[in-house]
Amino acid sequence: MNFIRLDHQDNVVTATKPLEAGTKVEGNATNQMIPRGHKIATSRIGSGEVIRKYAQVIGYAAEDIAIGDHVHSHNVEFRNTKADYEFSNNLRTVKAVSESDRDTFMGFRRSNGKVGTRNYIGILTSVNCSATAARMIADAFGPEELADYPNVDGVVAFVHGTGCGMAGDGEGFDALQRVMWGYATHPNLAGVLMVGLGCEMNQIDWLLDAYGLEKGPLFQAMNIQDVAGLAKTVETGIAKVRDMLPEANKSVREPCPVSELTVALQCGGSDAWSGITANPALGNACDRLVAQGGAGVLAETPEVYGAEHLLTQRAVDQKTGEKLIGLIRWWEDYTLRNRGSMDNNPSPGNKKGGLTTILEKSLGAVAKGGTTPLTGVYKYAERVTEKGFVFMDSPGYDPASVTGQIASGCNLVVFTTGRGSAFGSKPAPCIKIATNTQMYERMTDDMDINTGDMLSDGVSLEEKGEEIYQMLISVASGDQSKSERQGLGDYEFVPWQIGATM
Repeated sequence: MNFIRLDHQDNVVTATKPLEAGTKVEGNATNQMIPRGHKIATSRIGSGEVIRKYAQVIGYAAEDIAIGDHVHSHNVEFRNTKADYEFSNNLRTVKAVSESDRDTFMGFRRSNGKVGTRNYIGILTSVNCSATAARMIADAFGPEELADYPNVDGVVAFVHGTGCGMAGDGEGFDALQRVMWGYATHPNLAGVLMVGLGCEMNQIDWLLDAYGLEKGPLFQAMNIQDVAGLAKTVETGIAKVRDMLPEANKSVREPCPVSELTVALQCGGSDAWSGITANPALGNACDRLVAQGGAGVLAETPEVYGAEHLLTQRAVDQKTGEKLIGLIRWWEDYTLRNRGSMDNNPSPGNKKGGLTTILEKSLGAVAKGGTTPLTGVYKYAERVTEKGFVFMDSPGYDPASVTGQIASGCNLVVFTTGRGSAFGSKPAPCIKIATNTQMYERMTDDMDINTGDMLSDGVSLEEKGEEIYQMLISVASGDQSKSERQGLGDYEFVPWQIGATM
């Protein structure tokens, strides 16, 4: 088959390979060459009329579109969504696995009951001014020294470009504090050293007081100005981490129920196949995780825009659904006051891969969340407390979004991609899923799983969902993902900067 139809209500189909002009599609001929992954009109669409894919609106005809025409950015226009939202009318009953029968993985159980999938020591910075000190401290610990501590995955610096020149309260400050608290208490970090300058807006002492963090053998903090300069700070920091290593090495993996996994559901470098192969397959794996008592965290609010009505229908109650709508309205205002558009996403790469509007991209993106009820909606980097499928507010920029998901408690990341992405993350390992076989074979060193065989070989959604689910367990138990093997994750800590830089 040289095309795929997703629903009988659609007035477009998607080309599964490049099609020359004159190729027969549902009894009609294409009028131009159609790139792989791009859309073909299967009925006449008058100017201003709706274009449908997934049985949903993905845009409006900017001009008359004939049967067989290529349907893409040149003849499709975007309009803001105007949905009549429904709540809790599409709730699927989850067949929960009993606690005695739940699957297990080999994790690090912490003294507070949380479970980690990795065992790092983290160097956290309060401000860009202490970033160099943090990197110098982390870089002092190479493979030779760490070989003496086989249960420690490494010493990693989490540095960023903000923390000062910002308001001392409000959305931006609160978001940064939540990120720092989330990482400081993350179960994948056995020990934490916080490094500040001393005069910044984002004071370490304020964070400690606000969140009740107490210093101890595996939690230390210091400021460059108090220690008396960069060199002495680096020297002192190295000594502090060196003291932490023997204690952190005492942590050992033990069997833990899969209900202790909180998984970030992420996509980037998407293409037309994202919503057809990889994202639904990840959604199936998420359903399996939820049945085991675990949590899947969807994010990237601009990338559910136009599909949020499908999520409100799955909300456990109206209050939860309205929280999601509130985020959508915030983003509409945010883009308007910054003279942008919700349709600024998709990116040029997304469009080259066949995605035309954010509405089309969003409909594919929400498939990562599977089919179970939406049990919670959270602010950026807010601690996730509900089990099941939840949503966390974030931008669509992958590093900023994943940073928030990890801060919210995700101890594992799954990242689908169609164009190809070199993303990785720490302290939560990242599994990469390719949407199509061509890209998987081209970037095999980066991709953990290929879902292109769902199209080429007829592999079922259930089979692929089970494959992803089993990889969650193996990577959570210590097997390295391909991103980890390549050392990715040291530069992908990017807290979302909201508000003015002063």
